[in-house]
Amino acid sequence: MNGRLFLACLFSVSFSLSAAQAEDPAKKTDALSFENDVRKILKVHCLHCHGENGETEGSLDLRLKRLMVKGGDSGPAIVPGKSGESELIARIEAKEMPPEGKHMPEEELAILKRWVDQGAHTLRPEPEKIDADYVFPDELAFWSFQPVKNNAVPKVKQSKLVRQPVDAFLLAKLEEKGLTFTSEASKAALARRAFFDLIGLPPTPAELKQFLNDKSPDAYEKLIDRLLASKHYGERWGRHWLDVAGYADSEGYNNKDMERPWAYRYRDYVIRAFNEDKPYDQFLQEQLAGDEMVKPPYHKLKPEELEKLVATGFLRMAPDGTGSNPAEKEVAKNQVITDTVDIVSSSILGLTVACAQCHDHKYDPIPQNDYYRFRAIFEPAFDWKNWRTPAGRRISIMSDADRKIANEFEAEAKKVLAERTELVNKFIDRTLERELLDVPEEKRDAMRKAYKTTGKERTKEQVAMLKEYPRINRLSAGSLYLYDRTLHEQSGKATQKAKELAKTLVEKIKQETLEKIPEAQRANALAAQKADAKKRTDEQKKIIAEFPGLLVSTSNLAEFDKAGAAEVQHHKDEAKRFLDLKTTAVLKEYSDKATAIRDKKPKEEFIRVLTEVPGKVPKTFFFNRGDFEQPKHELLPAGLTVIKSNLEKTVEIPAVNKELPTTGRRLAYANYITSGQHPLTARVFVNRLWLHHFGKGIVASPTDFGKLGIPPTHLELLDWLANDFVTHGWKIKRLHKMLMTSTAYRQSSQRSDEYDVADPDNLLYGHMPVRRLEAETIRDSIIAVTGKLKTDLYGQPVPVKEDEVGQIVVGVANVDSAGRQGKAIKMDDRKFRRSIYVAVSRSKPLAVLDMFDAPKMEPNCEKRSSSTVAPQSLLMMNSGFMVEHAEYFAERLEKEQAGNQAEQVKLAWMLAFGKEPSTEEVQQSVEFIKSQIPQFKTTAKAAGKTPEQLALATFCQALLSSNGFLYVD
Repeated sequence: MNGRLFLACLFSVSFSLSAAQAEDPAKKTDALSFENDVRKILKVHCLHCHGENGETEGSLDLRLKRLMVKGGDSGPAIVPGKSGESELIARIEAKEMPPEGKHMPEEELAILKRWVDQGAHTLRPEPEKIDADYVFPDELAFWSFQPVKNNAVPKVKQSKLVRQPVDAFLLAKLEEKGLTFTSEASKAALARRAFFDLIGLPPTPAELKQFLNDKSPDAYEKLIDRLLASKHYGERWGRHWLDVAGYADSEGYNNKDMERPWAYRYRDYVIRAFNEDKPYDQFLQEQLAGDEMVKPPYHKLKPEELEKLVATGFLRMAPDGTGSNPAEKEVAKNQVITDTVDIVSSSILGLTVACAQCHDHKYDPIPQNDYYRFRAIFEPAFDWKNWRTPAGRRISIMSDADRKIANEFEAEAKKVLAERTELVNKFIDRTLERELLDVPEEKRDAMRKAYKTTGKERTKEQVAMLKEYPRINRLSAGSLYLYDRTLHEQSGKATQKAKELAKTLVEKIKQETLEKIPEAQRANALAAQKADAKKRTDEQKKIIAEFPGLLVSTSNLAEFDKAGAAEVQHHKDEAKRFLDLKTTAVLKEYSDKATAIRDKKPKEEFIRVLTEVPGKVPKTFFFNRGDFEQPKHELLPAGLTVIKSNLEKTVEIPAVNKELPTTGRRLAYANYITSGQHPLTARVFVNRLWLHHFGKGIVASPTDFGKLGIPPTHLELLDWLANDFVTHGWKIKRLHKMLMTSTAYRQSSQRSDEYDVADPDNLLYGHMPVRRLEAETIRDSIIAVTGKLKTDLYGQPVPVKEDEVGQIVVGVANVDSAGRQGKAIKMDDRKFRRSIYVAVSRSKPLAVLDMFDAPKMEPNCEKRSSSTVAPQSLLMMNSGFMVEHAEYFAERLEKEQAGNQAEQVKLAWMLAFGKEPSTEEVQQSVEFIKSQIPQFKTTAKAAGKTPEQLALATFCQALLSSNGFLYVD
């Protein structure tokens, strides 16, 4: 069980206590019922042993009142009207039930006793028979499992405020409280809100000016159209989907956290899908079953086929440590499937299906059998009994033409390497013969034979002989370089010997020559010896001519001592011979040549996909208590029972579709949930869209539409939106425009005392909430206002590394095998790319994003939080990223408004806040900049800046750290 699943289950238990506290029987006067009050208590504490999946310990089944009255081996479990005579009550009071785990809280026990004493009432006749997956009528009636309704748009008093149907739904509830919408936001505020909502970037001064100067009635609608058409729209909204998909560029699972080199193609698919306004139903179908829409073996793919395969990367986003040789391989395999089921169910269905992995869901009508039926839909592609590691699941996308070229270069490289192998064998033989010189002559043949004999065939005598001469024993292709060291030493010794001998012979000849010169001429002879040839006197020239030995040197030694010169040359030749015997340099030339040839090959690229192996259909088993080592009965693929029970037309997921080379299970399921009948698919998505535009969802728990989730504030509106979304072709951009052109969206964030009393949590949407920008939007906006932002789309992730103080920053890592930091590798302008393109490493989250609540993909992000903590302020004040970009910001201001501080302040305000500063704000800002200049008089030179530049940068950093920059209203 993963950490999040454990917390969910823990929460479910704690919820039962709080629910019971809310229903204090001492304060309750109406009659209790089995359906509304008792069954949920028994489901949490008792049914896992007495009813779930056929488990009836002591032959006792507690799923129905009549079964409780019937009882088990110990007789009736309850006696209606007499809790004091009821065996079930007695066992619970004695703490004998439940036998394990947390005992039933007193508050819940009191409800149970009161129900029995009241006569153990039920709301309706109980069924004659129930199976393990029986769904009770009250569970079927839960709002999220009901078909989506096409509700009529309500009539409201303030019809003039209704720009879009959503306004009418919201106004209807506001009017019930005597409230209405707040005033409309200013044009500048509305523009900034729209820019951040749709593209995640602040408006440029030119874009803002264009909108503010447009006085036409549809100026705002045209702005929305421009933003929806922007290439940056897909980056912004793709990020939202990547959260729930659990996108990461590393495998996670364990500390190795291996890289996912081709995961980025899925990220790019998502961005393209949003930019192209791909219908949501198609978007889901491709992600769940794109491979089943393409005929295997996935060769010579057309662009649209390739796109469908890339889309299945959605099902490859779960942490996967199976390629890093984990200690418990079977556990790792099953965890991948478990996390994938969790991602699919939470992101698309908005249900905590994962809570039914080990037992029936405690609150929602999801039996454990349903969990494994759901798993069976995906089992053929994962097949944990015939597992494929991440590397084994990749599909090459190299074209035939490129592969042919690559094969030609590879053949050429192999030819070079074959030549190198021949040389290696020659070098080994040569080295062996050289080493054999240290072996007594009578043993050499035997030693040579021992070495040439392969290891398994060597006799004990040969093994012993080789151990006696370890230099021969360890001789191999991989150790040749070690013998080169000896040769290098020998070459050095021979060279030194040649130098010393030549020096000795030269000095000897010079001394013997001096002794032949008359003593009176020796001083002049020594002077002639040292003098430049052109400056010698006639007398000196005469002495040199008579005694040429005075000018002997190592270069003309042979003229005076042929034998000595020959001996010196012998040592030099020996030194060269030793160097010529070295192998490393020669072999490296061949290796380098082969590498250079291979570098010319077209690069083979891959896609990270989920596919099935045609013809292999594994069985899916129910795991007792969720333990894969305890398989029980086999289960076939199916959707959730509670959903099927509410559909007018039964939808079956075939175990094998004979018309497809794959099982077709995922394709059938994708078609089922996007048919328009499914009650959750559209509801969940439109709620998530609403969440990102209005700060919270109509259902505030976007991945839990079950009983533990938060009920919808406007169910009629949610259903109307879901129905409208499906009716109009699942088009996402259309839905954006509807919401953003509504009066509700265009409200200001102004609050009033009256409204705060009537609706303190703004559940009625009577004003727009002030929202902090998300982590990626903060970083992107900082880079954007500096003018440095690179706006190109797609491609490989920007790498991250650990800096010298342990912070994770954008950069190329340069560490040795011991983890020591090497010389910093200068980062190119990739560091200015948008955050969606920065590598998402599960173990190394980028510091500036992590500090502002960028999600941890464990396995995915259901809903982002927004914290306010002191380290955020420290980061904004002290981080290298902030200091660097504040200086870039200042450089931009200087470049665009040279020498005019007031104009620089105005431009900075427009860039950072999307509005003009007041006269007072300009004056205060200029005074602040001037006050900072003296502080930089002594440090500016070392920083390579002027005091004025550093003062302006300080002002810029203050703007970037302010609430006005970090929040949008």
